[in-house]
Amino acid sequence: MKIRPYKSSDLERSRALWAEMVEHHREIYDDPTISGDEPGLEFDAHLERVGPDRVWLAVTEEETIGLVSLIVNGEEAEVDPLIVSSAHRGRGVGRELVDRAVEEARKLGVLCLCVKPAARNVEAVTFYHDSGFRTLGHLYLFQWLGVSEPGQWKKGPEIFGRAFDY
Repeated sequence: MKIRPYKSSDLERSRALWAEMVEHHREIYDDPTISGDEPGLEFDAHLERVGPDRVWLAVTEEETIGLVSLIVNGEEAEVDPLIVSSAHRGRGVGRELVDRAVEEARKLGVLCLCVKPAARNVEAVTFYHDSGFRTLGHLYLFQWLGVSEPGQWKKGPEIFGRAFDY
């Protein structure tokens, strides 16, 4: 496996990886409507926003197995998304992709690099913590104004002595 820059010929496989990420979010939130009927097409808007020079892929001779992007804003940047195909998780692919994003951020003079995993994505939170993301910068809190279905929200962690759902 190697990590290489995105090429225009990677569009379809990148869309498929994006759709796989959305499917994972649908599963952890038990919501099949997340991102609509063609979630892979969201990759196109992401690519336009970050630029192809800020996207890297993990590839083998046979397939594309992962993707990472770096969203840069001055001395701050965000790793988003980090996607590893489910068949290849647990083999160090994600770590190599994050390492590449960190390396690129350093080259650009980034001082603060962040990640924003979905609160219910416990695997991602654990992975990022193990990868060195251990400082809390911002908490993203929201109030659900829609009708809640039973079990829609799980009882969650406590932060600063306050209990949260997720």
